[in-house]
Amino acid sequence: MDIEFGASKRSTVGIEWELACVDHASGELTPAGPEVLARLADDPGSLPQVTGELLTNTVELVSAPHDRVGDAVDDLRRMVERVREVTDPLGVDLMCSGTHPFSQWFQQEVTPDKERYATLIDRTQWWGRQMMIWGVHMHVGIEDHRKALPIINGLLPYYPHFQAISASSPFWSGEATGYASSRTMLFQQLPTAGLPPQLGSWEEYERLVADLTHVGVIDDHSELRWDLRPSPKWGTVEIRFCDGLSTTTEVASVAALAQCLVEELSQKLDRGEDLPTLQPWFVRENKWRAARYGMEAIIILDAEGNETLVTDDLRAIMERLTPIADSLGCLEELWGIERILDGGASYQRQLGVAADTGGSLKAVVASLVSELREGGA
Repeated sequence: MDIEFGASKRSTVGIEWELACVDHASGELTPAGPEVLARLADDPGSLPQVTGELLTNTVELVSAPHDRVGDAVDDLRRMVERVREVTDPLGVDLMCSGTHPFSQWFQQEVTPDKERYATLIDRTQWWGRQMMIWGVHMHVGIEDHRKALPIINGLLPYYPHFQAISASSPFWSGEATGYASSRTMLFQQLPTAGLPPQLGSWEEYERLVADLTHVGVIDDHSELRWDLRPSPKWGTVEIRFCDGLSTTTEVASVAALAQCLVEELSQKLDRGEDLPTLQPWFVRENKWRAARYGMEAIIILDAEGNETLVTDDLRAIMERLTPIADSLGCLEELWGIERILDGGASYQRQLGVAADTGGSLKAVVASLVSELREGGA
């Protein structure tokens, strides 16, 4: 099976940001997505755009591809304002986190008239219906398809770094889960989700897709919902595992980290270097540690099993990536990670609001709405 890899300019960035619609009075999720989309009536073939998602309580903002992270984030800011022109008069607020603190999954509506969503729910049943989750997906352009799989393998050691600073789902159905990112544990239950296999070449990827298509696991490669995957349609590597982020400034920082790391790995390939990788069992352990402990995770750094605190390694990575960030025009956005390290990730802020308000999860929702409205959009 030949899978064509689209043309994409090197290290360009596109961002997909899923936002939840919540009732202004109650803070509960509300199925406002279809009405928002009907009123905006975006051209589905153009970018940037506002589109739908699995559940009717969600709208997704999709930037155009840009050389600079800041320009992609500007697309998102403008689209937030467009959506608010519809939602504010309806009494609907926008918020973003990996999960909603207290709404119930079984009360949510699946977006109708979408065959791929109906197929997903029919196949996955109870687990699929529980996908009441939101995330940020980042596409980074790759100019040569032969780089895609090595770069994905090279990004896997950085999984816990992204997870720690994006973790924003400490609550599920009204309960504190004890996890910084419960979304991580939920999403991997889908049959084609979770960590990608560490493939060595594009041809190996094509054989895998051919095998899975032959036995009916998938209809095409887009149904592989790996945490990291090649996106042949766009000619990108797609980073899909970050929790939803409540401010555009945080989205910008995480996207800058992605852009810089992909460019660093690409430069190493240009020089003929082998990219450091981790054993799959170490990658799995790092994923769990970051989901469980977030910013307090002690992570495995290398194949020898050396370990350190994820926040300490993030500071070292920011220093190392500074020249690349400067050349890509995202230095300010990359160093915005420092504000997350100093001020706390979203899961920490949510837990703090709950602690300060006697456990009020409605107050947590209000804080998330406020962060999106006032703190970065």
